[in-house]
Amino acid sequence: MTQQSETGLQARLEARGWPGRPLTDEPLAADLINTQWLAGTDAYDLLEEDVLTLAWLDKHGLNTGAAAADVRTHLRETRSALAAAVADPTDTTALNRILDHGRIKLSLNAGETVETPEVADPARRAAWMCARDLLRVMTRAPGRVRKCANPPCPLHFLDTSRKGERRWCSMAVCGNRAKAQRHRTRHDRATRADSA
Repeated sequence: MTQQSETGLQARLEARGWPGRPLTDEPLAADLINTQWLAGTDAYDLLEEDVLTLAWLDKHGLNTGAAAADVRTHLRETRSALAAAVADPTDTTALNRILDHGRIKLSLNAGETVETPEVADPARRAAWMCARDLLRVMTRAPGRVRKCANPPCPLHFLDTSRKGERRWCSMAVCGNRAKAQRHRTRHDRATRADSA
């Protein structure tokens, strides 16, 4: 990803009057899940329109020239499979179906192992790369890809904190909402107890 490609995607969002995307520095797999986000109570989805899908693909260097509608279909399927696998690491059926569409070809070049992804259908390549990335991240950092603990928030992140105890996509947004909700609940209970 380049800063220019992120800027291009942001410009397309602004042209539609959409807010900026949160958590744009996450690994590829989490970034695919995060193509859906909330701003207040409004939901946004990059995979609703060709131009936004293509901008996201360009951001990650994944545009193969396949028909955007076909690529979007596979990306949506993969987004759901990735979120399901993060929520329950034993729920791998959908993820494995996606991975069945490609493979890694290994070769040796100047004493170094080279891995080359091979996906026969160009419309499936981006989806396959995202699924492969989740495997890479989960292998290197087991249990560290998480959904935000705020139930309505759809965002996912790679917890890079030292202790591995991060719960929120953003402490300033979802973390503060949870704190405020706990405060309201305590206040409501105290008010009811006082009036009883």
